[in-house]
Amino acid sequence: MTTLLIVIILLAIAFDFINGFHDAANSIATIVSTKVLTPFQAVVWAAFFNFVAFFIFKEHAIANTVAKTVHPEIVTGDTGLIIILSGLIAAIFWNLLTWWYGIPSSSSHTLIGGFAGAAIAHAGFGSIDTTMILKTVFFIVLAPLIGMFIAIFITLITVQKSFWFKIIVIVVLVTVCAVFVPFKGQKGEIERWMLIGLGVVFTVAYYINYLKGENAYRTQNMYKRLQLVSSAAFSIGHGGSDAQKVMGIITAALVATKQIHKFEDMPNWVPLVCYSAIALGTMSGGWKIVKTMGTKITKVTPLEGVCAETAGAITLFTAANLGAPVSTTHTITGSIIGVGATKRLSAVRWGVTVNLVWAWILTIPVSGLLAAGVYWVVSIFLK
Repeated sequence: MTTLLIVIILLAIAFDFINGFHDAANSIATIVSTKVLTPFQAVVWAAFFNFVAFFIFKEHAIANTVAKTVHPEIVTGDTGLIIILSGLIAAIFWNLLTWWYGIPSSSSHTLIGGFAGAAIAHAGFGSIDTTMILKTVFFIVLAPLIGMFIAIFITLITVQKSFWFKIIVIVVLVTVCAVFVPFKGQKGEIERWMLIGLGVVFTVAYYINYLKGENAYRTQNMYKRLQLVSSAAFSIGHGGSDAQKVMGIITAALVATKQIHKFEDMPNWVPLVCYSAIALGTMSGGWKIVKTMGTKITKVTPLEGVCAETAGAITLFTAANLGAPVSTTHTITGSIIGVGATKRLSAVRWGVTVNLVWAWILTIPVSGLLAAGVYWVVSIFLK
């Protein structure tokens, strides 16, 4: 391997680590704010399930999407490495900046924006795959909306007084999804059984409420335990989604230097290292963003934490099947807004939400501009 390639791999792993502590809030904000776990327990819990995703996500569809953000013929030789290096430097800078100010921006979109921006600086807009970029931009809007509506639906069903109505809804939905959703490969079968497992867990929870004669709002202790399950599911989705983006960047660098011939030849050490890095990063926390996600958007109860995390997990697993590099930050934020809105619209602090949306909108173009500037500087010294 060339020295530049080694530097890129090390920077990519560093970005994955930063991604972990930057996005730790996504996995642990609700479970910490509801005091189900202490901050230390929560990060260990989330980190463990981040790594568990390594054994589930084997098809790497998101990694493939990220790797092909820029046309392969552009990312070749030393020039290709300079493009990747510039994108990584810009992405790391923006991630650290937003972390410092406690802004839950998307690490995924930072990386994609940096990669695309450096390529545009080198060869113009024709160097990027507009289909891949539009797919990413489309899900900036779609992912939080999906998370929000699923969270609203789950919350409204959960707070219904009729036990049998809730059971019928769960059985019908789980059956329809298990039978008609085209789960693919080994990961698909795992997802199918996870879906059925979630249905069983919710059914048991509702049944306990029914036996006690209590409504969902009064059975807080049970939902605190249930939140361990929903948080684990979301952490698996987070690890499987975000680690793949760095896998795509490393694989693009390996293809550029002809270490491998195509994306499908990705060495086994790449996913193992990426999942390990994001898990270790998650254990480092990200307390400023935890505060924003867990308390500033809306006050979250254990019941609402369960609904938000379950909605976020479903959204992430769906996006992974579509190969869409969605933001876990956007997804869980939309889900938290959804559970807050079921109480009343004023329960959501919309001023905070508007600021978050601006950060989401600016992430890709700002990362792209930063990467373009870094490319022009770096190319002077390395060309």
